[in-house]
Amino acid sequence: MTQTVDMPPQAPPSFSIGVEEEYQIVDAQSRALKPHGSRLKHEAEQEVGSEVANELFLSQIEIGTPVCQSLGDVRSEVVRLRRAVIEAAQTHGDHILAAGTHPFSRPQDQTITPKARYIDMAQDYQQIAREHLICGCHVHVGIGDRELTIQTMNRARGWLAPLVALAANSPFWDGEDTGYASFRTEVWRRWPMAGSPQPFSSRAEYDALVRTLVETGSISDETKIYWDMRPADRFDTLEFRATDVGLTVDDAVLIAGLSRALARTCCEAAQQDAEREAVSVPVRPELLRAAEWRAARYGTEGDLIDVHAGQSVAARLLIEKFLGFVRPALEAANEWDEISALTDAVLQRGNGAMRQRELFQKTGKLEDVVDFITTETARGVI
Repeated sequence: MTQTVDMPPQAPPSFSIGVEEEYQIVDAQSRALKPHGSRLKHEAEQEVGSEVANELFLSQIEIGTPVCQSLGDVRSEVVRLRRAVIEAAQTHGDHILAAGTHPFSRPQDQTITPKARYIDMAQDYQQIAREHLICGCHVHVGIGDRELTIQTMNRARGWLAPLVALAANSPFWDGEDTGYASFRTEVWRRWPMAGSPQPFSSRAEYDALVRTLVETGSISDETKIYWDMRPADRFDTLEFRATDVGLTVDDAVLIAGLSRALARTCCEAAQQDAEREAVSVPVRPELLRAAEWRAARYGTEGDLIDVHAGQSVAARLLIEKFLGFVRPALEAANEWDEISALTDAVLQRGNGAMRQRELFQKTGKLEDVVDFITTETARGVI
């Protein structure tokens, strides 16, 4: 059990929000990945400056929104930044894909971005880094209190599986159907510092762990902690990192809205528990791992694991329970109607993985899947 700690009065959390999306760069003719990240970054920087960045491979590019206060702001910024990189890519005969994996391009054919951080990663982690050809979505939620961020993370860790299932968008790998809705999740879990965080009694305990990991040479700095959720010291936020990048702008807004609502719900619960001197009972790590594996394997099509009830339930039922859990936070932000509608749309038409598979089953061509992803990435943008 994790005993909550006394938390002195602080300014109320802002619950500001920022979104990072990682994309793939593909040749418009062959549909294969192209190592044009440096060129594309230079082109896009003319329009959006430092809000676009390189990623591990030259066939990837990343955008990061400025700090947003509303989901309307998030939508506008994601549209603006997707448009900037799409238009920059088009000038060189390239397209941009928002998907967790490329349907057929091989990791061994890709070039590491010649940047010290990425070169060091490739040297340290070897084959794990060389096969890390995946794209995710990271959501930062502003809490503003380092202790409260830890207590929020303790409570939110049991609700990541529904997010993974809704956002699943990586069924193909190296030209094969993996059988997973989010194969990116399984590739990601190879890293030694990946997975769900364990509960912490305090920020001091977390800081002590980070120091030990650095002192033992396990990581070079705090940014090398790759958990599904972590305190982001650089921005003083709680960062959600569990999901594939969203296929559409709507998917990006859904991931962001649910992540913030989860953070707000758990943050307020932590504050109330501190006032009541309550004790939070953490979910076993083995059960969390099983729950997230199930979400990655089946997405919204099979049964998921309700870790709080210790039961296997239909995905829709767990997602509905999750929505009920965060509904007060969504209503407080006037976001319930939008997020509940976006969730229902995914449950009705399928997540990104289901939509990719549906097209492949019709045409049998992974090049058609790439074209589909290209179109959906730009929907409502261009």
